[in-house]
Formats: sequence, C-alpha cells, structure tokens
Amino acid sequence: MSRSVRKTKIFGITTAETEKQDKRRWNKKFRKVCKKLIRLAKEAPSKIQGVTNVWDGAKDGKKYYRGATKKDMRK
Repeated sequence: MSRSVRKTKIFGITTAETEKQDKRRWNKKFRKVCKKLIRLAKEAPSKIQGVTNVWDGAKDGKKYYRGATKKDMRK
C-alpha cells in the first residue's frame, strides 16, 4: 500500500475511523422492517434509505479540499 494514493482531493469530515457499528445497526433495522412487512403481505422497501437516515452515522460526509498536499493524498 505504499504507492496507494487518492485520485481526488475529497476527504471525510470526521474523527471516527469507521462506520462499521452504524452499518450493522442500520442493516439490522432494515432486515427487521422487511421481515415484518413481508409477514403482513405488504411491499418491503428496496433500499436501506427507506428505513434509516444514513446521515446519523459517525462520519458526517465528505468535502473537497483544494489545498491538499502530497502527504494528505496518501492512503
């Protein structure tokens, strides 16, 4: 990975390393809602965004950083 670099100057706005716990929680809720709606013979949502808000996670989003240095561009 020593030669791995970003191709765009887009960085996450966060102090969190990962969203793994958030994704687990969102998928668990999505599966629960789908199973319940299928049992009731109703149409289940096709995307997770229909059940949860992805902006509630530990990472807040991304932003373009124009003044990124070579060190910033390394992964």
